[in-house]
Amino acid sequence: MLMIRLARIGKKKRPFYRVIVTEKTRPRNGRFVEIVGTYDPLKKPAAITLDHDRVTYWLSKGAQPSDTVRSFLRNRKPA
Repeated sequence: MLMIRLARIGKKKRPFYRVIVTEKTRPRNGRFVEIVGTYDPLKKPAAITLDHDRVTYWLSKGAQPSDTVRSFLRNRKPA
């Protein structure tokens, strides 16, 4: 099953995340299918960028978002 979840790429004490599409059984920072956004929790307010077209595509293909990514999708401001 495909998941849309976060993969950490930041340094120690400086978290930065990619929003990726990957198999559920893969490691957190393992091989992924596609990068669909980024998340920077250190900015005020936190910077979240998502490619909504690609996220919608993967959701239509059966990908399940993690709890954190689901909250990003739920709380996004309409453009």
